[in-house]
Amino acid sequence: MARLSSKNLVIARELISRYPRPKSALIPLLHLAQEQDGYVTEDAMEHIAELVGVTPAEVLGTCSFYEMFKLHEVGTYVVNVCTNISCQLLGGEELLHHAEERLGIKAGGTTADGTFTLEDVECVAACTEAPCAQVNYRYFGRLTPETFDTLIDELAAGRRDEVPPHGTLARIRQSIPADKAAGPAMTDGAAAPVWFPPPDEGGEGA
Repeated sequence: MARLSSKNLVIARELISRYPRPKSALIPLLHLAQEQDGYVTEDAMEHIAELVGVTPAEVLGTCSFYEMFKLHEVGTYVVNVCTNISCQLLGGEELLHHAEERLGIKAGGTTADGTFTLEDVECVAACTEAPCAQVNYRYFGRLTPETFDTLIDELAAGRRDEVPPHGTLARIRQSIPADKAAGPAMTDGAAAPVWFPPPDEGGEGA
């Protein structure tokens, strides 16, 4: 397990500076930690807690609330097969069973070589593309056992550049120059926004 690297610590401090309160940066910091190690380690959660001034339990509470954050090591490719109503009616359950046989693991498991993790998930909001699966949250719809096998073969061979390793957010990270940064909003003791009309002193509604 690892704390944030020195490179990611620089990014973390930049992220924190964009928010009026350090705690507000929790979710992007968790993404940063997951991008570093493929999942969010206990050491990383403790490090994030130190950076934003909260307890590790608060960081864990946020991390464990969202399915997208993993608290244990997963494969390079996390394969989510939807088995909710639309996908189920169009073969989602059968696709999941085929995936288990093809990968040699049950849902929730990871292949011995660490390449694939298979998950049985609820709705992925792609009902028109049923049966649907996601690989590292990239969508693949109207799958058949044959097209699923082709997808797995291509991923294993490294021929799907549009699907980066699990935890990767983007190949291009936003950078805001200092002269363009808005900075944190100062709310304590601030005056009412100018578009709020002043109260009608002594009149109706006063």
